Amino acid sequence: MDAVRVALLREVLAGTQWPGAARRFAGALRHCVVPAGGNLLLVGTEQYEPWHMAAHLVDEAAWSGLPELAPTLVRHRVEPGRPPHLSVGLGRLSAARHGHTLLVVAPEQPGAGLLERVHDARRAGATVLSLHCGDPDLAALAHDALSVREGDGELDLDTLQHLVGAAAGENSLPVQRGPRRLRDRIARLADQLTAPPPSRW
Repeated sequence: MDAVRVALLREVLAGTQWPGAARRFAGALRHCVVPAGGNLLLVGTEQYEPWHMAAHLVDEAAWSGLPELAPTLVRHRVEPGRPPHLSVGLGRLSAARHGHTLLVVAPEQPGAGLLERVHDARRAGATVLSLHCGDPDLAALAHDALSVREGDGELDLDTLQHLVGAAAGENSLPVQRGPRRLRDRIARLADQLTAPPPSRW
């Protein structure tokens, strides 16, 4: 979803809790992953893989200059011969520790096996965030969560993912990393070109 459509969506939802809630949640996500240098694991349920959320976060990572937002998609089933970025199975959750963030997207009730893995990751020190549809077990495990009730007529989980994904790279101060990035150099050059000439008096 492009920026114009997100802006229209926010306009439609103005007066509801959702634009502010999505920005708050996205800020919590940034707060977890940027200082940790990334280590964002994204997982869905056995029936649902959050491809769209992964794509939103990869886009925001590129556009915002925050590569830490790009997630590792953790899959319930990995087919043979898939490329490495599509071959990360649930075993990856067992390695989650302090400094890792686990984002769970669940349009339906997650299975007991996934909940157990999420619980183990949390016990090992990982931060757990979730976007879900009112599952009490997942809500109890998450350090921070957004829940939407499917069928309530106001919002669905797909739309919520759009809002969170779009907000993930917003309102963030530039991160200083060694030599200045190209965008920083271009901004400085633009400032110099548009500045008034120095006074000779």
